[in-house]
Amino acid sequence: MTTAPRRIDVHQHVVPPFYRDALTRAGIAEAGGRALPDWSPEAALDLMDLLRTETAILSVSTPGTGFLTDPGEAVGLARRLNDHSAAVTAEHPARFGWFATLPMPHLGASAKEAERALAELGADGVTLLSNTQGTYLGAEGQDALWRVLDARGAVVFVHPADLPAPAVDGIPPFAADFLLDTTRAAYLLVRNGVPRRFPNIRFVLSHAGGFVPYASHRMAVAIAADTGRSPLDTLDDLRGFYYDTALSSSPAALPTLLAFARPGHVLFGSDWPFAPAPAGQYFASGLDNGVDPHILTAVNRTNAEALFPRLAAQAPAQAPARPLPVRLRQSAQRAGARLFYKLIQPGTN
Repeated sequence: MTTAPRRIDVHQHVVPPFYRDALTRAGIAEAGGRALPDWSPEAALDLMDLLRTETAILSVSTPGTGFLTDPGEAVGLARRLNDHSAAVTAEHPARFGWFATLPMPHLGASAKEAERALAELGADGVTLLSNTQGTYLGAEGQDALWRVLDARGAVVFVHPADLPAPAVDGIPPFAADFLLDTTRAAYLLVRNGVPRRFPNIRFVLSHAGGFVPYASHRMAVAIAADTGRSPLDTLDDLRGFYYDTALSSSPAALPTLLAFARPGHVLFGSDWPFAPAPAGQYFASGLDNGVDPHILTAVNRTNAEALFPRLAAQAPAQAPARPLPVRLRQSAQRAGARLFYKLIQPGTN
């Protein structure tokens, strides 16, 4: 590419030290089968420069506050995480945004914290895990939260969690279970009419929606048989979700996603730091080499600008000039990632 893409990354995680400490005290050393990664704003900015990302919207990954059984402790941790993310964004306003953590499954407290984060702290949206303690998004009884988010026209970033069942030996949850978890939430949201009853909420599904684009017609037939709704209406609801490309812009998955999602509804995502830099480079290369330039510009930036108007209004970020050895190393890393991507693509025989 001849110009930097100025990507907006809607799927990048924050792991503050106090959050890691809280997880450690609870005996949690990993998320989705991956060890908790190191994180700092400086490391995030280095990765963003490598991937030519201008702005990243930070979120807390699984388990969020769901590992806490005391509602007061969950609320306290959510507030602390949101105050921290707001402070990081205030320090680097052109480089970061953030999705608020809510103390699910406590609906009243989550609605209250959503109001505080969106109205007082300036959050760009909220994060909701596909399931918390076995209760999925879209289940009955969640309307109090949906009403608050609908009134705010909120963006809801849906991130997978561990399935409410034991993991299978040899299959790390992030590799397959996460995709099913997101698909389950999307199915229930549509099956129970949440997008239609609360049309101002914009849902962003992680990792290209799990299995949603691939299995959408099968799901639509099942929902039609269950509810009597038209499968065309169900497909329209599924297409109306937004989808990020984190770990998903491969030559196998990307064409299906672009063919299924509504125009303007595919967004760039990296999943850093849980997905290490080489993985981010690999899938960024798949995006850069796999789509029409106009679609690439939309996925990299303009689709996200439409979803987050403040990012469209701000001036381009002026990243500090990196020392020459750093620039040369990053250039070599990009070239190596492009070559590696091309070398391992399957043949046509």
